[in-house]
Amino acid sequence: MTANAGASGREAEAAKKEASAELSDAANIKYLTDDNASFEKTEGRMLSVLADGEAHPAVYVHCSFPHTNRRIYLSIRTIENKEIGMIRDLDDFPAETARLLEEQIQIRYFAPEITRVVAVKEEFGYAYWEAETTAGLCRFTVRGGGGHTKLIGPGRLLVTDVDGNRFVIPDLARLSDKEYRMVETSM
Repeated sequence: MTANAGASGREAEAAKKEASAELSDAANIKYLTDDNASFEKTEGRMLSVLADGEAHPAVYVHCSFPHTNRRIYLSIRTIENKEIGMIRDLDDFPAETARLLEEQIQIRYFAPEITRVVAVKEEFGYAYWEAETTAGLCRFTVRGGGGHTKLIGPGRLLVTDVDGNRFVIPDLARLSDKEYRMVETSM
């Protein structure tokens, strides 16, 4: 074995150990509970947290399951997207704290439900939607292809427009035949 082969073997082993250390750090999840974390609303209507004695003045709540269960496995992160900790279940917190967290989740994952599809017109790789929603009449544009309309449950469709806004059709079976045909062109 040459000196270069030995050196490259040691380098490969060192890289392998470093990757293993990064993986174990990623798997080391810190859980936030009512005992080790307290949340407050800031003046700017953001959320702050004091976790294990360390203050974080502005944090975001990320849901692990935003379309199916927004009450479990919530990641609390800094503005720099560094995870402070994970909440297993909102039911583990007092009602007031759970309400603060739910409010932030509603803001982050705002997705009006489409109650009636008025029109969907396709042109040059884009679909131009007009729909009545729980937030009023909306007109938005969806890119063709690329999964911008996708099923997120049995009969539940998520539509993401070109600006990143999300809309939900909670039950495709409730659409009229005409509405379904219009939506089908975008699926």
